Amino acid sequence: MKEEKLIKQSKEPITKKSLIKDLKQLNLEGEVVIVHSALSKLGWVCGGAVALIEALQEVITKEGTLIMPAHSGDYSEPKYWENPPVPESWYQIIREEMPAYRPEITPTRGLGVTPEIFRKFPDVIRSDHPCLSFSAWGKEAKAITADHKLDYALGDNSPLAKIYERKGKALLIGVGHDSNTSLHLAEYRADHDLRIKIFGSPIIKNGKKIWAKYQDIEFNDDLFSAIGSEYESKYQYSTARTGLTEAKLFDQKEMVDFAVSWLEKRKQ
Repeated sequence: MKEEKLIKQSKEPITKKSLIKDLKQLNLEGEVVIVHSALSKLGWVCGGAVALIEALQEVITKEGTLIMPAHSGDYSEPKYWENPPVPESWYQIIREEMPAYRPEITPTRGLGVTPEIFRKFPDVIRSDHPCLSFSAWGKEAKAITADHKLDYALGDNSPLAKIYERKGKALLIGVGHDSNTSLHLAEYRADHDLRIKIFGSPIIKNGKKIWAKYQDIEFNDDLFSAIGSEYESKYQYSTARTGLTEAKLFDQKEMVDFAVSWLEKRKQ
């Protein structure tokens, strides 16, 4: 039924060729770009997520770098699970029995079909964080995904910070700022109250599976839509009609810096 609806909405098929034409309006060649997308918002895409990924690769080129979140939120501390929660009596069983995170096989969760397919593409590298990894392809892929530490996974030692250092871009295709992962970097950098929690995930260490504990903040993306809306009202950014939706391209560093200031002012 969903596909039938997309066919009715689309006057003609959305193709890799048409996506390339649309995305070229954003001048992405050679750029470092983190992409968040909703495939269904594009209309009926011939080739689905594969067509979108290949279009992005062709437009960005190997001289640039394409990044997507590859989060696997179920490889995490079960006592914090809410969607759905599990009985407390299950916690220790889950910690003991959950397979260890392996970048090549651990699936993404809750991100949609495009990041899941992208992580399996040729020459894509995935970072080592068991819960909050990123996948990358292109010139800076290895550097951006390298040494992704367990503690404070979206902070100053994360792929997000490496995108920031490289003056990268954040591209939203058919999604809002509630999906803009880069704003989490601002949560760490802002001078405001943060709640630190102990998390855990299954990893392989010295050839054996262990349950690794680590520290991180309690994220709050409830504010991201408001931050993004105010940012858009004050700063210039690029847009392009892409399929049946709109793609928005932002300067990631500028946006993160704005979000830091926004969060600090909110505290006052």
